[in-house]
Amino acid sequence: MKVYFIRHGQTKGNREGRYVGRTDEPLLAETKEKLFKKSLILKAVLSPDVLYVSPMLRCCETAQILFPGKVQIEVDAFRECDFGEFEYRNYGELNGNPDYQRFIDSGGTCGFPGGETMDEFQDRCAREFYNMLSFEWKRKPDSSIAFIVHGGTIMAILDRFSHPHKSYFEWQTENGNGYVAEVSYDEGAERLLLDHIMGLNEFLNIAEQKKK
Repeated sequence: MKVYFIRHGQTKGNREGRYVGRTDEPLLAETKEKLFKKSLILKAVLSPDVLYVSPMLRCCETAQILFPGKVQIEVDAFRECDFGEFEYRNYGELNGNPDYQRFIDSGGTCGFPGGETMDEFQDRCAREFYNMLSFEWKRKPDSSIAFIVHGGTIMAILDRFSHPHKSYFEWQTENGNGYVAEVSYDEGAERLLLDHIMGLNEFLNIAEQKKK
């Protein structure tokens, strides 16, 4: 089984370096054009059996552009982290805020005031991902599954299941990019691992080279 994690295209808040969690904003027009070009490449190498998406507009729009006509299965647990009082604010606006300084000093582990802690966010993403992959593995172990979600959601899942392991912030990826991974699932031990992980753009470049 292969899984494809794709971060949604860029929004106004992303471009301005804001914490975009609960804010349900659309994609930028120029981003839609870039995603359409990528969809032409994806079409030649990837037709996922199942397409899971975060219910946020930016993810649904991205999924529609990349995989037009494909049924989108919305998963509430794959929403971006709840940034609480930091929502839709950027570094310039938060600089000097003692809660923000505390957050920075903790390496992002102390949680967002009025929002989620890192553990809470990772737990909900990882739990739902594990349940879904377990179901899909039993249903069709040779399937390919695409996830159009948020950068934080991808980071949370790969932090929990990557093999060899890399930590949360090491899995950052830009808008419209992501990762490809192979799934190893031990039903007896109820253990799931993501192996042979590579960047999505690298995967597409290799696929294009093979076609030449």
